[in-house]
Amino acid sequence: MRKILLTLAFCGLTFIAKSQNQSVEESTYGIQTGILGVWGYNEAKLLDQVALRIELGLDSGIFGGTFYDGVGFLMTPVITLEPRWYYNLDKRVSKSKSIAGNSGNFVSLKIDYHPDWFVISNYSNLRVVNQISLIPTWGIKRNIGNHFTYEAGFGIGYRYNFAKSAGYSRNQGEAAANLHARVGYRF
Repeated sequence: MRKILLTLAFCGLTFIAKSQNQSVEESTYGIQTGILGVWGYNEAKLLDQVALRIELGLDSGIFGGTFYDGVGFLMTPVITLEPRWYYNLDKRVSKSKSIAGNSGNFVSLKIDYHPDWFVISNYSNLRVVNQISLIPTWGIKRNIGNHFTYEAGFGIGYRYNFAKSAGYSRNQGEAAANLHARVGYRF
């Protein structure tokens, strides 16, 4: 009878160990670049499948038209807070796929703040309007080897421009989109 009870207890412990939820990493950081910018980031674990991504970087833009003699290019600072829920970690592990570096599909609320600190541009005396955006985003993040990553995401949300702080007559809100494709290096 003891052998049967010990065998059942051992099997029960094995099933319990196998049923544990997979988890995001405690902390991971790196750099990424895309067509329109460069960013440094840190993702810190909040819950088993939730990480808070903090990002500092330079967003880029291209502009032109009848008001400018040619095509312009600018880079401006951006600060991002983005809680991410990696919802398919268990499924990836069950299919023997890696979740290292928080590889997985995610849903997030991307909060960007673009301050009017400085502008790098081929035109002089350009300024940007202080603005904040809140954009629900769906995306994927994957690793290539141990250190290289790629990421893509899409979302539609809201942006608020603090135009009065830049000398314009009124503040303004508008729809905003987040479409990103990035490659990076994870330290």
